[in-house]
Amino acid sequence: MAAKRMGSTQMAMVVGRTIYLHGVSRQRFLEDTGWIRHEVCHVYQYRQYGILRFLWLYWREYRRHGYYQNAFEVAARAAERDPEVLRNIDFAPKV
Repeated sequence: MAAKRMGSTQMAMVVGRTIYLHGVSRQRFLEDTGWIRHEVCHVYQYRQYGILRFLWLYWREYRRHGYYQNAFEVAARAAERDPEVLRNIDFAPKV
């Protein structure tokens, strides 16, 4: 539903500490460092606020400012260029 609403055929979405992919392979996702950094930033945001509080705050930002000006998305886009975001990150093996 999110991909359709965003008008995208490929997307990633974070819930808690898990990154879910839609319309894109794991391999393709892992080849895009900026995209990984963006989604890992969301993992950090969930960790900072907790799942329910983050979802509430994200929804509130979305309602007030839309998707692109949502403070959480602005921070995630900035993280795309920050190599420190992936420091000490381990990716789970494919199951």
